[in-house]
Amino acid sequence: MIAFIDDHRGAHGVEPICRVLPIAPSTYHTHVAKRRDPAKLSARARQDAALKIEVRRVFEENFRVYGVRKIWRQLKREGFDVARCTVSRLMRDMGLQGVIRGKPVKTTVSDKAAPCPLDHVNRQFKAVRPNVLWLSDFTYVATWTGFVYVAFVMTPMPAGSWAGGPRARRMRASCSMRWSRHCIIDGRSIAAGSCTIATGAANTSR
Repeated sequence: MIAFIDDHRGAHGVEPICRVLPIAPSTYHTHVAKRRDPAKLSARARQDAALKIEVRRVFEENFRVYGVRKIWRQLKREGFDVARCTVSRLMRDMGLQGVIRGKPVKTTVSDKAAPCPLDHVNRQFKAVRPNVLWLSDFTYVATWTGFVYVAFVMTPMPAGSWAGGPRARRMRASCSMRWSRHCIIDGRSIAAGSCTIATGAANTSR
């Protein structure tokens, strides 16, 4: 919003724009004053500004491949008293990211041409009794020999049960769908046709 006001204040003025946007004119003027005079910034903001210069320097000096951990360790070696979470936050603010070894893993590959499933529970993942709503997800776990893909189903009841799903070395639709169609909870076989299954990406009625 600050950038939007900067771009249009000459044509419309600050106060008229602030009456439309959820921001007070005093908030905008305070931000502008701090931008013009860095001495008015808080101690943390001044420290962040100084650390951003050092983080970017280390990032550029190492061919833009260092991630949070290596930049943090390099700064510690140079005598900077900075936490790793601070380096992570500053790199995220600056849009810096190190090179990731290997191929990125994607568990959600959407089909833009396919119709989007309806949200049958309106994002309300609650249930008043068992076997009304199940929550399912499909994720992966990194191991020494590669990635293992796991599907699981659980009920949102306060003392809900959850059922671990099949594991596979490859990401297949059958891995998750087989477990969603027929789950075993508390030792009882329950057909998925009698309830609603809400997945992590979309909600579908089975």
